[in-house]
Amino acid sequence: MIENFIKNYEYYKNVNLKKYNTYRLDVKCGYLIYPGNTKELIDLLKYLKENNINYFILGGGSNIILAKPYFDVVIKLDKLNNIEIKDNIVTAEAGVSLIYLANLCMNNNLNGLAFAGGIPGMVGASTAMNAGAYKEDMASIVKEVKVVTPELEVIRLTNKDLNYSYRNSFLKEHKDYICTEVTLEMSYLDKDKIKETMTSRKKRRIDTQPLDKPSAGSVFRNPEGLSAGKLIEDAGLKGYKIGGAEISTKHANFIVNTGDATYEDILELIDYTKKKIKEIYNIDLILEQEIIR
Repeated sequence: MIENFIKNYEYYKNVNLKKYNTYRLDVKCGYLIYPGNTKELIDLLKYLKENNINYFILGGGSNIILAKPYFDVVIKLDKLNNIEIKDNIVTAEAGVSLIYLANLCMNNNLNGLAFAGGIPGMVGASTAMNAGAYKEDMASIVKEVKVVTPELEVIRLTNKDLNYSYRNSFLKEHKDYICTEVTLEMSYLDKDKIKETMTSRKKRRIDTQPLDKPSAGSVFRNPEGLSAGKLIEDAGLKGYKIGGAEISTKHANFIVNTGDATYEDILELIDYTKKKIKEIYNIDLILEQEIIR
């Protein structure tokens, strides 16, 4: 029985994941488990694989849609949170908050993460998804990563190995490779200048994004040379609602939970939006958010 195996782990039974995903979807899991280090993670993965127990790794809960009512096991890497700074090289484990790391780098006069000052993700998941904003992303600063392979070996992958592209990477396409540590190569810049950039971008987010309602960030990738939000707005879809899910009236590339949205509402609204944009513009919108089933 799993409880015999995880008795020395921090874990919780029958957990509502509402506060662990930024859409605030009301879904549950049987066990929420926090490995204390990479060895504990590997031991846990080995046990789950050998016993055919379904699991997924949950980061900060942004940029995802939890698309079923119940998950067997959810693993959180929050305890993998060590950070080391040597000159302009920053090494952070997967469970470090991206916002925290962005501010820490700023205070050390290290530039490269200013774009991430408002991204509520974790370092590991953000690296895998190639999180970004304002035409900058993780791909521009990731030097290498440490991962656990499907064979449960720990290896290093370089930036080139990660095959980065817009909001995509080798790690995003190969979910059985789990990022446990990221090494970033930063550039030097006076912290006041970095802070100025972060402050102006924070104001821009407040002015343009629906931060007052639960969402998971941008829904669709921007088609090359175009804005997904503008396409959706020009199609007259701002404010369109299915159940508790609504296309934001403030920014059309956001879907917000107006109070009681289900994952079915969100997925139906995504499909409806894609269908309308295809009909009107003959453009296939590509989902930026990740559906977890």
